[in-house]
Amino acid sequence: MHSERSRRAKFTIGQVVRHRLHPFRGVIYDVDPTFSNSEEWLEAIPADVRPERDQPFYHVFAENEETEYVAYVSEQNLEHDMSGEPVRHPQVPTMFRRGADGSYQIRRVFMN
Repeated sequence: MHSERSRRAKFTIGQVVRHRLHPFRGVIYDVDPTFSNSEEWLEAIPADVRPERDQPFYHVFAENEETEYVAYVSEQNLEHDMSGEPVRHPQVPTMFRRGADGSYQIRRVFMN
């Protein structure tokens, strides 16, 4: 049975995260309270590692050793990135400014 309870997102916009299973990290730029992508996208994930729909999903400006891209990741597959290293994704400086402490704050132009 589908639960109607609301789950609070563990991570926030501007937070640097890394994937628990795959070698990439990045900055969160949007959050969906539950799965909000296509059925094809979800079905393409092997059943034994397919995430549950009823959890927050994050839009991430992601990067690995080879490239930068946009990722859509379930909360269960993310953890805080504590490296302190800047994220090199080319869209990050457009949307965020990096604070002296290494955190990312959304630029005012994007705020309502």
